[in-house]
Amino acid sequence: MSKRRVVVTGIGALTPIGNTVDEFWNGLMTGKSGAGLITKFDTAEFTTKFACELKGFNPDDFLDKKESKRMDPYTQYSMSTAKMAIEDSEIVLENVDRERFGVIYGSGIGGMQTFEAQTKNYLEGGPRKISPFFVPMMISDIAAGQISIRYGLKGPNYATTSACATSGSAITDAFMHIQRGTVDLMLCGGAEAAITPMSIGGFNAARALSTWNDRFLEASRPYDKDRNGFVMGEGSGTLILEEYGHAIKRGAKIYAELIGFGATGDAYHITAPAPNGEGAFRAMKLAIKDGEIDITDVDHINTHGTSTDLGDLNETIAVKNVFGEHAYKISVNSTKSMTGHLLGAAGAVEAIATILALKNGIVPPTINLDEPSPECDLDYTPKIAKKRDINFALNNTFGFGGHNSSLLFKKYEG
Repeated sequence: MSKRRVVVTGIGALTPIGNTVDEFWNGLMTGKSGAGLITKFDTAEFTTKFACELKGFNPDDFLDKKESKRMDPYTQYSMSTAKMAIEDSEIVLENVDRERFGVIYGSGIGGMQTFEAQTKNYLEGGPRKISPFFVPMMISDIAAGQISIRYGLKGPNYATTSACATSGSAITDAFMHIQRGTVDLMLCGGAEAAITPMSIGGFNAARALSTWNDRFLEASRPYDKDRNGFVMGEGSGTLILEEYGHAIKRGAKIYAELIGFGATGDAYHITAPAPNGEGAFRAMKLAIKDGEIDITDVDHINTHGTSTDLGDLNETIAVKNVFGEHAYKISVNSTKSMTGHLLGAAGAVEAIATILALKNGIVPPTINLDEPSPECDLDYTPKIAKKRDINFALNNTFGFGGHNSSLLFKKYEG
C-alpha cells in the first residue's frame, strides 16, 4: 500500500513568549526569555521560585465562562489553540466529512491544578466537598474529548501520554492515520499546565529544575557548561494535519510536509537517557529512513535540548553518531532556552517552531549559550537567529521512561 502524503495546514500556539503563533515566532526571532518569578502560588519554601508562565492569557477570549470553569487550565489551553489552528486552516467544517476528521491530543501530566485543588477540598471538608466535575476535569484524555465535542469531529479520538514526548507521539499517530487512509484530517498536539506546588516540589526533589533564582532569565541554557536543570513552562500547541490531495482540492495554504517519524524506547532507566543517546539515535535514524532521504539532506534539528547535564550531552552524541561529519553542517537549536520546558506540550510547540523555520528560512536561536560544554561542539545557533535555506528538518522530543520521538518535516515548495 502506497503512503498518502501528509501536510500541515493549520497551527495554533499558546506559549510563555507569546499567546498567538505570530507572537510566539516574534519571541523566538528576538531571543525572548519567558522566565519569571512564579505568580501562581507562594514559593517561599521552594528551592526553585521561577518558571515560564503564560502571561495575559484569558480563557474567556476563547471559551464560554461557564464552560471554562469546568475545565482544568490544560484543557483551556488546548481548546484555545485548537480554535486558533482550525481558524488558521480555513476549514469549513460543514464542507468536510467529520467522520474522517479525528483528534489525538496529549498531556504529560493532565489536570494537576484540578487534582491539587480538589485534594485540598477533601482534606478540609471531606468527600462531600469534592466537585462532581473533578474526574472529567483532571483526566489527561479530556482535552481530546472536549475538542471533538466542540467541533463534532468523529474520527479517531484519544490521548497520548509519553511524558515529554507526548505531543510528538500525538503527531506521529495522527500522521499514520492519514497515511493509512483512515482519515483525511487530524487535529493533534499537546497541552500542559503543571506550574503547581506539587509539580515544582516534585521536580525539585528529583533535582531536575534549575535553581538560578537570582538569574532566572538566563536559567534555561541548553548545551552551556553552566546548565543546571530545566525551567518549567506551560502552554499548548495544535497542528492540523491533512492528506495532500484533500488540502489541494479545497485550496488550503500549506506550511510544510511531514514525511517521516521515528519512535523508540530506551529500555534503560525511568529518568536518565540511555548511554550515548542510543534511543535518540535510533529515533532519528528511523525518521530519516521513513522519509526516504539521505542524512546529508537534513539542514536543521530542533533538539529536545532541556538544559540538563545528561540530556544535552547524550542528544549531542546521538546527533554526531547519526550524521557523522555532516552533524557540523546542521543548524541545531533548542527553543526551550526561551519557552522553558512545556513537558507534554513541548513536541507540538517545537514542531510549530520547526515548521516556521522551514517556511521562513530562519533558524531560531539558542539563547543563554555563553560557553558550550567541551563535548557539546555542534552549531547550536547561539543567541541570534540565523537565516538559512532549510529543506529538511528534524524535531526531537524525549521523555521520562525512555520515550523517544523524532519527526521529519520537509519544506513545501507548492
